Amino acid sequence: MSTHFEGRFEVEFKYRLTDRAAFQRALAALTPEVMLEHNQERDCYFDTPERTLAREGKSLVIRTMMPSGIRLWILKGPEPDRCEAVNISDADKAISMLHTLGYEEVLHLEKRRSIYFVGPFHLTLDHLTGIGDFAELAIMTDDEAALPAYRQQLLALAARLGLQDGQLETRSYRTLCEQHDSLKRQDLT
Repeated sequence: MSTHFEGRFEVEFKYRLTDRAAFQRALAALTPEVMLEHNQERDCYFDTPERTLAREGKSLVIRTMMPSGIRLWILKGPEPDRCEAVNISDADKAISMLHTLGYEEVLHLEKRRSIYFVGPFHLTLDHLTGIGDFAELAIMTDDEAALPAYRQQLLALAARLGLQDGQLETRSYRTLCEQHDSLKRQDLT
């Protein structure tokens, strides 16, 4: 995993794309480094039966990425900028261990993702079926004092990419998927 993904804190802005092709053209003009393109990612979210992690603003995720073969154990929260990830060699074993500890799978989220680097920043271009296309602009760091400066730099990068404030999506993919699933269930009744 690239050093782009090292650190305890992550500054991230997510934008809902209204024109994926226009965003891709703007990104290409910046000549980004390509980490991977068109990977299928599967995120399995875990929580206790009492949903303790969700109440505490935390997410525990096992992510598998294909065809890259990357497997990650991810913890987000409780602070908005808190995010840690570690490579794992066996996602099935990690999932079995979580089950043994009493955790339950509470959500499966699938997306098609491409990851690019522009200087110190990583950009993801995501597609979630039934939900839409998104761009995430982010940086990870261990330097908590650098977070405000990184926020400003990421907002400037977003402007260079033609992204507008009105496109900012503050909900997590987890929340978007849960809301989408809830609407689908209501439509069925």
